[in-house]
Amino acid sequence: MALTAYAVHDLAEAVLGCVCAALDATAEDVERQPGCPGRACVVPGAAAWDSCDDPCGSSDGAGGQLTVNVARVYPSNLNSFPSQEQPVLGVHGCTPPSITAVELVITLLRCAPTMSEDGCPPSCEELSSASRILHVDTVTVGNALLCCLPQTGTGRRGRKFVIGGQRTIGPEGGCVGLEQRVIVALPGCGCPDEGAS
Repeated sequence: MALTAYAVHDLAEAVLGCVCAALDATAEDVERQPGCPGRACVVPGAAAWDSCDDPCGSSDGAGGQLTVNVARVYPSNLNSFPSQEQPVLGVHGCTPPSITAVELVITLLRCAPTMSEDGCPPSCEELSSASRILHVDTVTVGNALLCCLPQTGTGRRGRKFVIGGQRTIGPEGGCVGLEQRVIVALPGCGCPDEGAS
């Protein structure tokens, strides 16, 4: 099966949808937990920390920012996925890799408590509340990938993927959040028709 022109973008959109739906479901179950941020999108390159509190008008009160971006795309094969394969190409016509590996980065930012106008640090209660939201987000994003991502594939067994490490990012500039990486196997790339010009 050839890799379509939109395969990588469609995958990023599917991951965004999985995570956003999981955040909304968790917000319904966990008191004072914000849902999917009003600003949720697939972005080119690394996410800019544009919006933590969403002053531009999140109608549902779920400020923050959720982004998915592609970190890298590389050849792999069924036996060594997610390792990068480095075959010599051009020897026997078109020999595409059996798998195209796509590494995605999911970034979720929320508001972080900051200094007061008087220069006082955030209270322990504010810090604890922000920590609780971050910790619930951490579990929710992991569960979204484990439970939803396999169902986005078209094969009998769903998608093949490896969940990477998750790390806390910030606080910085009034934002705190998490970064989660996942490597997903897509079919190998398709070669253009030999007779095409």
